[in-house]
Amino acid sequence: MMSVTCSNLDFGRARLDFAACGCSSSVSTRNFGKGLLKNENWRRRFLGCRRRVVSTKTPEAFLNGVAAGPPPALDLADEEKGLPSMSDMFEVVSEDLLQLNKNLQSIVGSENPVLMSAAEQIFEAGGKRMRPALVFLASRATAEIAGLKDLTKEHRRLAEIIEMIHTASLIHDDVIDESDMRRGKETVHQLYGTRVAVLAGDFMFAQSSWYLANLENLEVIKLISQVIKDFASGEIKQASSLFDCDVRLDEYLIKSYYKTASLIAASTKGSSIFSGVDNAISEKMYQYGKNLGLSFQVVDDILDFTQSAEQLGKPAGSDLAKGNLTAPVIFALEKETKLRDIIDSEFCETGSLEEAIEIVKHSGGIDRARELAREMADLAVENLHCLPPSPFRLSLEQLVNYNLERIK
Repeated sequence: MMSVTCSNLDFGRARLDFAACGCSSSVSTRNFGKGLLKNENWRRRFLGCRRRVVSTKTPEAFLNGVAAGPPPALDLADEEKGLPSMSDMFEVVSEDLLQLNKNLQSIVGSENPVLMSAAEQIFEAGGKRMRPALVFLASRATAEIAGLKDLTKEHRRLAEIIEMIHTASLIHDDVIDESDMRRGKETVHQLYGTRVAVLAGDFMFAQSSWYLANLENLEVIKLISQVIKDFASGEIKQASSLFDCDVRLDEYLIKSYYKTASLIAASTKGSSIFSGVDNAISEKMYQYGKNLGLSFQVVDDILDFTQSAEQLGKPAGSDLAKGNLTAPVIFALEKETKLRDIIDSEFCETGSLEEAIEIVKHSGGIDRARELAREMADLAVENLHCLPPSPFRLSLEQLVNYNLERIK
């Protein structure tokens, strides 16, 4: 079977090596100008020329928070497929997660009830706490190597910081993408308005940075600070290549690393640093997080074509509708010239989006994206061979398999 993966993708800051898959050794900027000139969305997304969203919430609702909504649709889909739940996989760190949930509100701070309520909208929207769970699993798996009997306060603070950063990024992502729904619930900016949403995200980034500085570990501070920079880089790369049918797979993977995998990789590596293991193991844990994150992103991009709006908690095909070309589309474009014509038209004709989705489904693009997700998953499991057998390593492996089961 021919590999579709840029297997030697190196996300180090010095270079990006694509030699193994025949890609260019540097990231081309040829699409940047094209994206800016072609897409009117750039002005709206980055200069704020979007419709004004007026909150329908009363001041009392701001102060009291948001009532919990229905369980996320993905849980129902998983149940129907008989997949193991994340709660089962995270059972070995369930007490750690319970403590994290108790700490999050005090960590975020309560001096501004409006911003706190906006943050709680994300905290209560059915999230599975995957990233802090990864911190706890990686921490306990590597702590055993170092001979630690329990987690340190730095491990626990790192998990809280990671969840705050992730929450802040979701709030900002929904503003940039003009998304009305997240996990089946209204987004923060839809409820409270764009200004409050932006400030809430900024506030949480600032709070997380303050707590990060207080960890007083320069290596971890640099690691997590780079993640916040990567978020912005990923958004810029995405916005500058909307509706660009010439976008390459390596460019897609780099953008996916910036937007998704960077935080996961930093979570698992930061955990191992605080455990005090040697650099070789810390680097393997970084690679595990990177490959897991990339695999998760590819799977999410596949589900955007294969699941219903109810299962996704957002409209199906929403990325394609906005001109964000993901792995299934990139592969489909290699065969389907008609798809290129439709995307170039930015779906100006009635029914053209639905036609494009059907072309992607029947072109083999989804199957090749599945192969890509599996290759990344195999690399992630291989990275875990640096750890001794334990319930924590097993859960880290199960999470990789759980991700792939979502697209079977």
